[in-house]
Amino acid sequence: MRKIVVMAMVFGMLVACKDNSKAMEESNDEATVEAVMDSIVVQEENPVEKNISVRALKDSLTSKGFQTFEYVDAKTKDTVLMQQYFIAFLKKGPVRNQNEEEAARLQDEHLKHLGKMYELGYADISGPFGDDGNIRGITIYNVPTLQMADSLANADPSVKAGRLEIEIHPWWAAKGFQLR
Repeated sequence: MRKIVVMAMVFGMLVACKDNSKAMEESNDEATVEAVMDSIVVQEENPVEKNISVRALKDSLTSKGFQTFEYVDAKTKDTVLMQQYFIAFLKKGPVRNQNEEEAARLQDEHLKHLGKMYELGYADISGPFGDDGNIRGITIYNVPTLQMADSLANADPSVKAGRLEIEIHPWWAAKGFQLR
């Protein structure tokens, strides 16, 4: 239970959404990502309580459109709340012939985009892979729908330039569990 409380504090900026299906259909990527960002309200003024129950956290997430389920850990007997996230694989795109200066500029804009996603609470973790394979890195989006994650990921300047392309999958993780 302690782990859930700790992670709940980390995820203190839970997001809420409203219907944005019209915005998702816009052809302009910038307008689309701005509409998505405008539709998700970060709850900064009401941080998650220190002793929030699994039920209250689940109800809060569900009311904001997130998919969840819970189970009881056989060893600890704690109730574990699972939340659906969206993992975006950033893959080599079809346009990788930029000169060194352009590639550096795109990389800088790419990192700024990912930083903005993290600061706004839409992405929880991002990072590159350590090899030179086709999959260059990942970002885990903490938004209620695949459409939102897709719009935010495709607003990345490196994706728009064709240097990277996105492949997104729903991904489940336990609230309160941390990387070690």
